[in-house]
Amino acid sequence: MKTLTVSVVTPDGPILEDTFEMVSCKSEDGELGILPNHIPLVAPLIISAVRLKRAGETIRVAIGGGFIEVNENKVTILAQSAEKPGDIDVQRARKAKERAERRLKAKQDDIDFRRAEYALKRAINRLDVVEKR
Repeated sequence: MKTLTVSVVTPDGPILEDTFEMVSCKSEDGELGILPNHIPLVAPLIISAVRLKRAGETIRVAIGGGFIEVNENKVTILAQSAEKPGDIDVQRARKAKERAERRLKAKQDDIDFRRAEYALKRAINRLDVVEKR
């Protein structure tokens, strides 16, 4: 079966590089499914889980937004942050979620709501990736 070479890279370095049969991710315009021989593509990604499928197995990676580039059966995901389920600190993610929820409920003028919403989305995404291994 044909495969795609997939690289997930953050500013801190590579997170994953392997071959897969399919890549699913969420762009700003909706869900993308990438199969071998996909047309060239560049798209912005939102905070979400990237699903990598191979031989009936699905690997999920939590990303904090970024870009995907597809070209000649090579998929590169340039993510602001990315974590595999085994690398996610569940306690830290739960605390970040609770902290963001408290900030959003406080409704004080000195709270940066966009930042709190972003932190809440990241924490929820990280917890979802761990729970749906």
